[in-house]
Amino acid sequence: MKKLLEYIRPYLLRMTAGFSIKFLGALMDLLIPWMLSKIVDDVIPTGEVQNILLWGGLMVVASGVVYAFNVIPNRMAAHVARDITEEVRMDLYEKTSSLSCNQVDRITIPSLISRITSDTYNVHRMLNMIQRLGVRAPILLVGGLIVTMAMEPRLGAVLLAMMPLMGLTIWLISKKGIPMYIETQKRVDQMVQTVRENIVGIRIIKALSKGSYERERFDGVNAALSRQEMRAGITMATTNPMMNLFLNFGLVFVILLGAFLVNSGITKIGKIIAFQSYFTIILTAVISLSRMFVILSKGTASADRIAEVLNLPQELTTQPEDHSPKEEGVAEDEFVAFDHVSFSYLGQQDNLSDISFTLKKGETLGIIGSTGSGKSTLVNLLMRLYDVTDGQVRIGGVDVRRIPDEKLHRMFGVVFQSDVLFADTIRENIDFGRRLTMEQIEDAARQAQAAEFILEREGSFESQLAIRGSNLSGGQRQRLLIARALAGQPDILVLDDSSSALDYKTDASLRQAIRENLQKTTSIIIAQRISSVMQADHILVLENGREIGYGTHDQLMQSCPVYQEIAGSQLGDGKLHTPNEKEVNP
Repeated sequence: MKKLLEYIRPYLLRMTAGFSIKFLGALMDLLIPWMLSKIVDDVIPTGEVQNILLWGGLMVVASGVVYAFNVIPNRMAAHVARDITEEVRMDLYEKTSSLSCNQVDRITIPSLISRITSDTYNVHRMLNMIQRLGVRAPILLVGGLIVTMAMEPRLGAVLLAMMPLMGLTIWLISKKGIPMYIETQKRVDQMVQTVRENIVGIRIIKALSKGSYERERFDGVNAALSRQEMRAGITMATTNPMMNLFLNFGLVFVILLGAFLVNSGITKIGKIIAFQSYFTIILTAVISLSRMFVILSKGTASADRIAEVLNLPQELTTQPEDHSPKEEGVAEDEFVAFDHVSFSYLGQQDNLSDISFTLKKGETLGIIGSTGSGKSTLVNLLMRLYDVTDGQVRIGGVDVRRIPDEKLHRMFGVVFQSDVLFADTIRENIDFGRRLTMEQIEDAARQAQAAEFILEREGSFESQLAIRGSNLSGGQRQRLLIARALAGQPDILVLDDSSSALDYKTDASLRQAIRENLQKTTSIIIAQRISSVMQADHILVLENGREIGYGTHDQLMQSCPVYQEIAGSQLGDGKLHTPNEKEVNP
C-alpha cells in the first residue's frame, strides 16, 4: 500500500474535492429524516397547508441535492481511479520489460501477466470504492448515530452499543481475509500459466489427441482456484449477515423501547419514524462498509503483489566505464571474447564452465552440441540477458557489463529458437519499429531468401500475418525472422538454430548471402547441422556446458571424437551429399 500511495499523492486535490462534495451530500442525506420527523410531529398538527407544502418542497430539494452530490463525485472517482490505475499499469509494464531474465524466471511470466491484468483491476475497484464509500458510508454511520443520540439519547444508545461488536467483527474477518486473497491470486497465476501453455501448444495437443488430458489438467487448476475463492468468499461473506444480525437486534430493541416511550408520552411518533429511517441509513452504511472491506482486502493483496514487482532492484546495472576504451591486456584485433566464462542459472551447478574463445570482426563462429549443452546460454551471456558467474565477456575489448543496454543491444541482429512474429504486416515484422527504408527491408528479405515467397505467395510486403505467423510454413517464418535480424546491418549476427526448417539449398544460399553482404559482421551460428557451421572460421563443440572441441571443421575432424560422430551421422565421407553439393561445399 505504501507504493500505491505514491501514485495517489498527485491526485489528492481531485480526491479531496470529490470527498468534500460527498461529505455535503451525506450531511444532506442525514437531514431528510429529521425534516420528515419535523413535518409529522410539528407541521402537520398545525393544519397549515402552506407550511406542509413548504417543508415538503424543502425535502424534494434536499433529495435533489443528495442525488447530484452523489453522481458528480462518483464520476470524479471513476476518472481518478482510471488515471491512477493507468499509471500503475504502465509503470508495471515498463518495470516488467526491464526485469532481468533471472528475475522473470523467479516470478514467472504467468504471474507477471496476472499482476498486470487481474491485480491492477482489483486495485482499480479498490480506488473507486474508497472514493465512493470512503467518506459517505462513515459519515452516514457516525452522523446517523449522532443525530439519533441528539433526538432521543435512549434510543440512540441502543444503536451505539452495537458499534464495538460490528467493528471488532469487521477487523477480525479482514485480518483473515487478506492472506486468503493473496493465496487466491497465486492460484490465478497457476491458471494463467496452464492456459498460456495450452494456447501456445494447441497444435501439438490436437495432433496428439491430448485434449481430454489437458482439460483434466485445467479442471484441476480451475477447481483449486474455485475452492480457494470459495474459502475466501465465505470468510468475507460472513460480514454482511453479522452486521445485519447486530443491527436487527438493535432495531428490535429500538422498536420495543420506542413503543414504550410513545405509550408513556415521553416521545413522539415522528421521532420513531425518523429512527426507522436512520436505522435504514445506518444499515446501508454498514453494509457498504463491509462490502468496501471485502474489496479493500482484495485490493490490498493485489497492491502488495504489484509493489513486489515495482520494488525489485535493477539487477543488470551498467558498471562505470574505465578511462581506457578497452580492458587491459586485450588484443587490438579482438572483437568478441569469452574469457574463462562460467555461469549457473540456479547457483547450484555450472551450466557453462570455463568457456574461452575470441573472434575478430567479420569472423564466424559455429556452435554445435547436444540439447542442453549450453549453446543458447552462451548467446544469452553475450547479449547480457544474464550476467556471468565467473569470467568476462567482452565486445570490442570492453566488458559487456560496462556497455549501456541500449548501445549493447543495438549491436545485435538475433534470431532465437522460439522467436515471435506479430499479427501485423510483413514489412512491420521485418522493420520492427526501427523506421527502416523500404529498400533496406527488401534487401534484407532477399538476403534471407524470403523475397520470392513474399512477392509470389503473399503478394506484397503489406500482406497481413496471423498471430505468431501461423499462416506461414516453418521455413517461411524462419526466413522472415532472419530478414528481421539482417535488416539493421548488425555488428553481431546471432542465429540460434534458425535454419532448422530450411531445405539444404535455401540454407546454403542463405549462408552464401550472409558471407557476401555482411563481411564486416561477426556471426555466431548455433545449429544442429554440420553443413550450417562447417564453413565457419571457428567451430565450438559443447557438451554438458563444457568446451570439448574448438577449431575449424578440418581440425575438429582430426581431434574431436564427438564432432566426428556428429559428422559421421550427417556427412558420409566428410561432404554433404545433396542435389546442391557445390553450393553446400563451395
